[in-house]
Amino acid sequence: MGSSLILDNNFDNLNLPSLRIGIIQAEWNSQITDLLMMSCRNYFLEVGIDDKNIITRKVPGSMELVYASNHMLINHDVDGIVTLGCIIKGETDHDKHIANAVSNGLVSVSLSHNKPISFGVLTTNNHNQAISRAGGNKGDKGKESAYTLLKMLDLV
Repeated sequence: MGSSLILDNNFDNLNLPSLRIGIIQAEWNSQITDLLMMSCRNYFLEVGIDDKNIITRKVPGSMELVYASNHMLINHDVDGIVTLGCIIKGETDHDKHIANAVSNGLVSVSLSHNKPISFGVLTTNNHNQAISRAGGNKGDKGKESAYTLLKMLDLV
């Protein structure tokens, strides 16, 4: 049984309606990333972020999340970004190389801009595991990633 994040929705230091949030979605495994995007965006709206302040972009795959995050931080004056992707294990170790490059790249972009980037990229062994983590019985990584970004913005 996996653990899940407890969402307390307590963001004392944030003016939620004025926050500018970026969400970048990888199109690879779109059946999964569409679910992540829907729950991420819905969570931001539920807690009071103004719809006009949510900037969304799509990129072909998870690797492109790194460049797109850097581009968004430079050109769209966002307070933070949620990145959403889904890397499913195949017959080779390609998934591990992509996951490592994406996670390291996003850390680098976040630190170079001094703004938080939430890692909503699933790394699973199969499609069923991904579904379980995109709103199924193992949690909702889209919503959890949105919450994580807000907690990090509240911290700073």
